[in-house]
Amino acid sequence: MSAADVLTVAAEGGVVGDGRTGANLALGVGLIGVAIGWLALARMAGRISTGNARTGAMAAMTVGLVGTTLAALHLATSSGGPGTGNGMVGAIAAIPLGLIAMALGRRTLALSRRTGRNADRVGHERESGSIS
Repeated sequence: MSAADVLTVAAEGGVVGDGRTGANLALGVGLIGVAIGWLALARMAGRISTGNARTGAMAAMTVGLVGTTLAALHLATSSGGPGTGNGMVGAIAAIPLGLIAMALGRRTLALSRRTGRNADRVGHERESGSIS
């Protein structure tokens, strides 16, 4: 099975369930991407003291791209229109979620570059009292 066939089967919902499965998968991936992006941004701001903000930002951008791609593929391969039960509305809602996840990841990366500080040191600098 080629990569194009695998993506088509994933966008159509695979062999499990109805046409909404692909849209629900894209929605789930988009929501996970938004959560990862929000956590990375919170880490960069120093509100969370575990993890690496840059790694989280890259993960959010990647997961957001995957969610947006799955949603677009589902829209391209689904038949009918909204309200037919094939998941088009869910796929349409999943596209902004993926874009939001990518925007949160990009914002975190921009903040980490602008501050010039390693995201792991942000919390330690605030604890010791030194401010740049």
